[in-house]
Amino acid sequence: GTALGVIRQLQANDSLELAYFTETRPYNQGSRLTAYELVHDRIPHTMICDSMAGLLMRTQPIHAVVVGADRVTASGDTANKIGTYQLAILAKHHKIPFYIAAPTTSIDLNKKTGDEIVIEQRPSKEMTSIKGVNIAAEGVQVWNPSFDITPANLITGIITEHGVFKPDELEEKLLSLRKK
Repeated sequence: GTALGVIRQLQANDSLELAYFTETRPYNQGSRLTAYELVHDRIPHTMICDSMAGLLMRTQPIHAVVVGADRVTASGDTANKIGTYQLAILAKHHKIPFYIAAPTTSIDLNKKTGDEIVIEQRPSKEMTSIKGVNIAAEGVQVWNPSFDITPANLITGIITEHGVFKPDELEEKLLSLRKK
């Protein structure tokens, strides 16, 4: 994805020591997709469980967090895979810059804030089974939103193909680019 493009560029610039990434439960996009691409591209990496991010940020030298985005609003509020919001909170607590990597096609200036983004629920079986094998108690209740919304005040910058913008300048800068 777009965030991996940032990692690839850091690697090409010889500015990357190690890329940590999460497994991205419950659908495991990190362990299935990100892992494949990092191994394929021979980028130094370490996968962690989603719930390990806080300890990692407290004990390891993390210089920045970069995530992708499914949608960014005019205010900079960002919808992305579930777990992004908690990473942003952890990064803020540990004083680590938190960046969104998104093409301008993912930025919706018609939506002013993240409150306007509808978050769908994913099937409960994504959490209760693996490859058709039940791993949870039969009848367990599940809440499985596909996305969360990271408020703009937790975001250091939004990396686009036109540069890096602070959330509070995003709308103005994109509108001026569209006029050109």
